[in-house]
Amino acid sequence: MFVFLSRNADLDRQFINNYKPKGEGQEKLRILLHGPIGAGKSSFINSVISAVEGRISVRAAANTSQSGFTKEYKTYSIKKGDQDDKHSLVINDMMGLNCGNRRQRRVHERDVIRAMKGNIKDGYTFNPESSLSKTDPFYNKNPTINDKAHILVTVIDANTKLDKIVVETIQEIRDKATDLGIPHVVILTKIDEVCPEIKNVCRSRELQKKVQDFSKLVGNAENCIFPVKNYNVERDLDNDIDALILKTLRHIIEIGDEKLSS
Repeated sequence: MFVFLSRNADLDRQFINNYKPKGEGQEKLRILLHGPIGAGKSSFINSVISAVEGRISVRAAANTSQSGFTKEYKTYSIKKGDQDDKHSLVINDMMGLNCGNRRQRRVHERDVIRAMKGNIKDGYTFNPESSLSKTDPFYNKNPTINDKAHILVTVIDANTKLDKIVVETIQEIRDKATDLGIPHVVILTKIDEVCPEIKNVCRSRELQKKVQDFSKLVGNAENCIFPVKNYNVERDLDNDIDALILKTLRHIIEIGDEKLSS
Protein backbone atom coordinates (compact mmCIF):
# COMPACT_ATOMS: atom_id res chain seq x y z
CA MET A 1 0.00 0.00 0.00
CA PHE A 2 1.26 3.48 -0.79
CA VAL A 3 0.88 6.37 1.65
CA PHE A 4 0.93 9.67 -0.13
CA LEU A 5 -0.47 12.71 1.62
CA SER A 6 1.02 12.23 5.08
CA ARG A 7 2.95 15.51 4.96
CA ASN A 8 1.68 19.01 4.44
CA ALA A 9 2.09 20.36 0.88
CA ASP A 10 3.62 23.54 2.28
CA LEU A 11 6.37 21.47 3.93
CA ASP A 12 7.07 19.71 0.64
CA ARG A 13 7.20 23.06 -1.18
CA GLN A 14 9.60 24.38 1.47
CA PHE A 15 11.79 21.30 1.08
CA ILE A 16 11.93 21.86 -2.70
CA ASN A 17 12.69 25.56 -2.26
CA ASN A 18 15.57 24.81 0.13
CA TYR A 19 17.00 21.84 -1.76
CA LYS A 20 20.69 21.85 -2.72
CA PRO A 21 22.43 18.82 -4.27
CA LYS A 22 24.86 17.00 -2.02
CA GLY A 23 27.19 15.72 -4.75
CA GLU A 24 30.63 17.27 -5.11
CA GLY A 25 30.62 19.86 -7.91
CA GLN A 26 26.87 19.38 -8.24
CA GLU A 27 24.87 22.49 -9.10
CA LYS A 28 21.63 20.92 -10.34
CA LEU A 29 19.72 17.69 -9.94
CA ARG A 30 18.74 16.66 -13.48
CA ILE A 31 15.47 14.72 -13.84
CA LEU A 32 15.06 12.91 -17.18
CA LEU A 33 11.56 11.95 -18.34
CA HIS A 34 10.71 9.34 -20.93
CA GLY A 35 7.74 7.14 -21.77
CA PRO A 36 5.14 6.27 -24.41
CA ILE A 37 3.56 8.90 -26.63
CA GLY A 38 0.65 10.63 -24.92
CA ALA A 39 1.56 9.48 -21.41
CA GLY A 40 1.66 13.05 -20.08
CA LYS A 41 5.36 13.95 -19.88
CA SER A 42 4.95 17.58 -20.96
CA SER A 43 1.86 17.91 -18.77
CA PHE A 44 3.85 16.63 -15.80
CA ILE A 45 6.55 19.26 -16.41
CA ASN A 46 3.89 21.96 -16.59
CA SER A 47 2.26 20.61 -13.43
CA VAL A 48 5.56 20.66 -11.52
CA ILE A 49 6.27 24.23 -12.63
CA SER A 50 2.70 25.26 -11.74
CA ALA A 51 2.75 23.68 -8.28
CA VAL A 52 6.20 25.01 -7.36
CA GLU A 53 5.93 28.50 -8.87
CA GLY A 54 2.35 28.98 -7.70
CA ARG A 55 0.66 29.73 -11.03
CA ILE A 56 -0.64 27.68 -13.95
CA SER A 57 2.12 27.11 -16.50
CA VAL A 58 2.08 25.82 -20.08
CA ARG A 59 5.81 26.31 -20.59
CA ALA A 60 6.35 22.77 -21.85
CA ALA A 61 4.44 22.55 -25.12
CA ALA A 62 2.85 19.20 -25.86
CA ASN A 63 3.80 17.40 -29.06
CA THR A 64 2.20 19.04 -32.06
CA SER A 65 2.70 16.15 -34.48
CA GLN A 66 0.70 12.93 -34.33
CA SER A 67 3.92 10.91 -34.36
CA GLY A 68 5.12 12.64 -31.21
CA PHE A 69 8.66 12.86 -32.57
CA THR A 70 8.93 16.50 -33.64
CA LYS A 71 10.39 17.58 -30.35
CA GLU A 72 13.46 19.38 -29.13
CA TYR A 73 15.55 18.27 -26.23
CA LYS A 74 15.06 21.10 -23.76
CA THR A 75 16.02 21.79 -20.16
CA TYR A 76 13.24 23.24 -17.99
CA SER A 77 14.24 25.20 -14.92
CA ILE A 78 11.90 26.43 -12.20
CA LYS A 79 11.82 29.93 -10.74
CA LYS A 80 11.76 30.65 -7.02
CA GLY A 81 8.60 32.72 -6.81
CA ASP A 82 9.11 36.22 -8.22
CA GLN A 83 12.85 36.02 -7.74
CA ASP A 84 15.38 35.73 -10.56
CA ASP A 85 16.89 32.78 -8.68
CA LYS A 86 16.22 29.24 -9.94
CA HIS A 87 15.69 25.99 -8.09
CA SER A 88 18.55 23.51 -7.89
CA LEU A 89 16.78 21.04 -10.15
CA VAL A 90 15.99 20.85 -13.85
CA ILE A 91 13.78 18.58 -15.94
CA ASN A 92 14.41 17.19 -19.42
CA ASP A 93 11.80 15.64 -21.70
CA MET A 94 12.36 12.95 -24.34
CA MET A 95 10.60 12.08 -27.57
CA GLY A 96 7.68 9.73 -27.02
CA LEU A 97 8.35 6.01 -27.18
CA ASN A 98 6.67 4.68 -30.30
CA CYS A 99 5.76 0.99 -30.41
CA GLY A 100 5.26 1.19 -34.20
CA ASN A 101 8.39 -0.69 -35.21
CA ARG A 102 11.53 -2.15 -33.68
CA ARG A 103 13.88 0.36 -35.29
CA GLN A 104 12.15 3.36 -33.75
CA ARG A 105 12.15 1.68 -30.34
CA ARG A 106 15.89 1.10 -30.61
CA VAL A 107 16.42 4.73 -31.68
CA HIS A 108 14.46 5.84 -28.62
CA GLU A 109 16.47 3.56 -26.35
CA ARG A 110 19.83 4.80 -27.69
CA ASP A 111 18.79 8.45 -27.35
CA VAL A 112 17.61 7.91 -23.76
CA ILE A 113 20.99 6.36 -22.95
CA ARG A 114 22.81 9.32 -24.54
CA ALA A 115 20.63 11.71 -22.54
CA MET A 116 21.36 9.83 -19.31
CA LYS A 117 25.08 10.13 -20.04
CA GLY A 118 24.75 13.88 -20.74
CA ASN A 119 25.68 13.58 -24.42
CA ILE A 120 22.69 15.56 -25.78
CA LYS A 121 22.77 19.35 -25.94
CA ASP A 122 19.74 21.60 -25.61
CA GLY A 123 18.04 22.28 -28.92
CA TYR A 124 18.56 18.85 -30.48
CA THR A 125 15.53 17.70 -32.50
CA PHE A 126 14.87 14.00 -32.13
CA ASN A 127 14.66 11.90 -35.28
CA PRO A 128 12.49 8.77 -35.07
CA GLU A 129 14.64 7.06 -37.72
CA SER A 130 18.11 7.65 -36.32
CA SER A 131 19.67 8.36 -32.94
CA LEU A 132 22.01 11.25 -32.24
CA SER A 133 25.35 10.80 -33.99
CA LYS A 134 28.69 11.51 -32.31
CA THR A 135 29.49 13.82 -35.22
CA ASP A 136 26.32 15.88 -34.74
CA PRO A 137 26.91 19.45 -33.42
CA PHE A 138 24.34 18.72 -30.69
CA TYR A 139 26.43 15.82 -29.40
CA ASN A 140 28.15 16.74 -26.13
CA LYS A 141 31.50 14.96 -26.20
CA ASN A 142 32.61 16.00 -22.73
CA PRO A 143 29.60 16.03 -20.40
CA THR A 144 30.10 17.31 -16.86
CA ILE A 145 28.38 15.92 -13.78
CA ASN A 146 25.75 18.63 -14.21
CA ASP A 147 24.98 17.52 -17.79
CA LYS A 148 24.24 13.92 -16.79
CA ALA A 149 20.83 12.68 -15.66
CA HIS A 150 20.66 11.94 -11.95
CA ILE A 151 17.30 10.18 -11.90
CA LEU A 152 15.25 8.57 -14.69
CA VAL A 153 11.47 8.93 -14.58
CA THR A 154 9.24 6.78 -16.78
CA VAL A 155 5.83 8.41 -17.32
CA ILE A 156 2.94 6.03 -18.01
CA ASP A 157 -0.79 6.53 -18.53
CA ALA A 158 -2.38 4.53 -15.70
CA ASN A 159 -5.34 3.66 -17.94
CA THR A 160 -3.39 2.29 -20.90
CA LYS A 161 -2.44 -1.35 -21.38
CA LEU A 162 1.22 -1.33 -22.36
CA ASP A 163 2.38 -3.25 -25.38
CA LYS A 164 4.76 -6.10 -24.53
CA ILE A 165 7.53 -4.53 -26.60
CA VAL A 166 7.07 -1.18 -24.83
CA VAL A 167 7.40 -2.94 -21.46
CA GLU A 168 10.57 -4.68 -22.63
CA THR A 169 12.01 -1.36 -23.85
CA ILE A 170 11.23 0.31 -20.50
CA GLN A 171 12.91 -2.60 -18.70
CA GLU A 172 15.98 -2.41 -20.94
CA ILE A 173 16.32 1.34 -20.38
CA ARG A 174 15.88 0.84 -16.63
CA ASP A 175 18.62 -1.82 -16.65
CA LYS A 176 20.96 0.56 -18.49
CA ALA A 177 20.16 3.28 -15.95
CA THR A 178 21.08 0.84 -13.19
CA ASP A 179 24.40 0.11 -14.94
CA LEU A 180 25.06 3.87 -15.01
CA GLY A 181 24.17 4.22 -11.33
CA ILE A 182 21.00 6.22 -12.10
CA PRO A 183 17.90 5.46 -9.98
CA HIS A 184 14.61 4.86 -11.77
CA VAL A 185 11.02 5.64 -10.76
CA VAL A 186 7.64 5.47 -12.48
CA ILE A 187 4.88 8.09 -12.58
CA LEU A 188 1.30 7.00 -13.28
CA THR A 189 -0.69 9.85 -14.82
CA LYS A 190 -4.40 10.45 -15.39
CA ILE A 191 -5.34 8.79 -12.09
CA ASP A 192 -8.48 10.93 -11.88
CA GLU A 193 -9.98 8.50 -14.39
CA VAL A 194 -9.48 5.79 -11.75
CA CYS A 195 -10.04 7.86 -8.61
CA PRO A 196 -12.00 11.09 -9.30
CA GLU A 197 -11.54 12.28 -5.70
CA ILE A 198 -7.83 13.09 -5.76
CA LYS A 199 -7.67 13.64 -2.00
CA ASN A 200 -8.71 9.99 -1.52
CA VAL A 201 -5.95 8.41 -3.61
CA CYS A 202 -4.42 6.84 -0.49
CA ARG A 203 -7.59 4.86 0.11
CA SER A 204 -8.38 3.90 -3.47
CA ARG A 205 -8.13 0.11 -3.74
CA GLU A 206 -8.42 0.30 -7.52
CA LEU A 207 -5.47 2.68 -7.70
CA GLN A 208 -3.46 0.53 -5.30
CA LYS A 209 -4.16 -2.41 -7.61
CA LYS A 210 -2.88 -0.33 -10.55
CA VAL A 211 0.37 0.36 -8.66
CA GLN A 212 0.76 -3.33 -7.79
CA ASP A 213 0.11 -4.39 -11.40
CA PHE A 214 2.63 -1.91 -12.81
CA SER A 215 5.16 -3.00 -10.19
CA LYS A 216 4.89 -6.58 -11.42
CA LEU A 217 4.87 -5.48 -15.05
CA VAL A 218 7.89 -3.15 -15.14
CA GLY A 219 9.82 -4.48 -12.14
CA ASN A 220 9.88 -1.34 -9.98
CA ALA A 221 9.14 -1.49 -6.27
CA GLU A 222 5.70 -0.17 -5.36
CA ASN A 223 7.24 2.66 -3.31
CA CYS A 224 8.96 3.89 -6.49
CA ILE A 225 5.70 4.21 -8.43
CA PHE A 226 3.88 7.51 -7.92
CA PRO A 227 0.29 8.24 -9.05
CA VAL A 228 -0.34 11.86 -10.06
CA LYS A 229 -3.01 14.05 -11.59
CA ASN A 230 -1.55 16.56 -14.05
CA TYR A 231 -2.93 20.00 -14.74
CA ASN A 232 -4.68 19.79 -18.11
CA VAL A 233 -7.96 21.73 -18.27
CA GLU A 234 -7.66 23.64 -14.99
CA ARG A 235 -7.26 27.41 -15.16
CA ASP A 236 -6.55 27.81 -11.46
CA LEU A 237 -4.39 25.96 -9.00
CA ASP A 238 -5.93 23.10 -7.04
CA ASN A 239 -4.66 22.21 -3.56
CA ASP A 240 -5.17 18.45 -4.02
CA ILE A 241 -3.36 18.36 -7.36
CA ASP A 242 -0.54 20.45 -5.91
CA ALA A 243 -0.23 18.10 -2.93
CA LEU A 244 0.25 15.05 -5.18
CA ILE A 245 2.67 16.81 -7.54
CA LEU A 246 4.79 18.29 -4.73
CA LYS A 247 4.86 15.00 -2.83
CA THR A 248 5.97 13.16 -5.97
CA LEU A 249 8.63 15.76 -6.78
CA ARG A 250 9.97 15.58 -3.23
CA HIS A 251 10.27 11.79 -3.46
CA ILE A 252 12.04 12.09 -6.83
CA ILE A 253 14.51 14.60 -5.36
CA GLU A 254 15.15 12.47 -2.27
CA ILE A 255 15.75 9.31 -4.31
CA GLY A 256 18.05 11.10 -6.79
CA ASP A 257 19.96 12.96 -4.09
CA GLU A 258 20.45 9.82 -2.01
CA LYS A 259 22.29 8.27 -4.96
CA LEU A 260 24.41 11.40 -5.46
CA SER A 261 25.57 11.41 -1.85
CA SER A 262 26.18 7.65 -1.58
